[in-house]
Amino acid sequence: MQMFTNTTYDFTRWRWHAIGLSLIVIFAGLAVIVQRGGLPVGIDFSGGTIVVVKFDQTVTEDQVRSAVDPIPGEEVVQRYGEVADNQWLIRLAQSGVEQAAGLEQGSEQILGALRGAGLPTFEVLSREIVGPVIGEDLQRRGIYATLASILAITVYIGFRFRFSFALGAIAATFHDLIVTTAVLVIFNYEVSLNIVAALLTITGYSVNDTIVIFDRVRENMRSMRRDSLDHVVNVSVNQTLARTVITAGTTFLSVLALYLFGGEALEGFAFTMLVGIVSGTYSTIFIASSIAIILGQRKGRGHAATVAPVAGKAEVQARPGRKTRGARAS
Repeated sequence: MQMFTNTTYDFTRWRWHAIGLSLIVIFAGLAVIVQRGGLPVGIDFSGGTIVVVKFDQTVTEDQVRSAVDPIPGEEVVQRYGEVADNQWLIRLAQSGVEQAAGLEQGSEQILGALRGAGLPTFEVLSREIVGPVIGEDLQRRGIYATLASILAITVYIGFRFRFSFALGAIAATFHDLIVTTAVLVIFNYEVSLNIVAALLTITGYSVNDTIVIFDRVRENMRSMRRDSLDHVVNVSVNQTLARTVITAGTTFLSVLALYLFGGEALEGFAFTMLVGIVSGTYSTIFIASSIAIILGQRKGRGHAATVAPVAGKAEVQARPGRKTRGARAS
């Protein structure tokens, strides 16, 4: 960790490059969303039926897909777990009025289609059924929860620091949410309740890291009154760099273990957290500080270069009636 002690890296110099890199990732995610006809959402939000089955013998994706193709509606077939497990996840989108019999019928249609296709013997590992009304309600609540958390963070930072710092923190938070969602779309993850929980966790993680730097900025502004805000922010980022790297590194390793050994149920949550940790650390150093510099230039204090001439002029004009020793000597 010695390379992160007493550093003098010029982070603020690369702020526009960092913003450009973020925009590239965001636009790439938007392009994928447009290509796929919208943001892919999981069964938690869209409603439908998910059945996970395990075959006694090896079957191909084409065999499973051909078996469920006759079922009305859109089906999604994907491998579940390792290849040797012979496990397949089959999703059937739910349409129409939410009724218990109708929802259960979708599950029976999937199982009946698999049995009637002459595939090897299988066992049902899990069934998941969510109605469209419940899915819409969960989607609405997820949006409300995210917006409420961001609003509360804005108010807190605005009171504790200054409003321009709050804007920087909120810009960094939105950056993390958008970039993480874009990466999820690029890697073909569907937005589910687990992923929404991960996004809310990322919101708190990113803001906590940002507050540490902003608190150091506030302390340095008292002792570096003659320096520009650009320089103060850059010094503050360097002073807290070791803490930022240690926190992000240990958290990343913990979540990486969850991603590798947590199983299919936690894969989406863990992957979202991994992306969010990287994006949150990146945005704390570049995005939040950049917005704070752009919007929060200190007024009334000036820079060292502008203070010096004023002081010199005041010194010359002091006591105009008194001659200097050099003048009497001449």
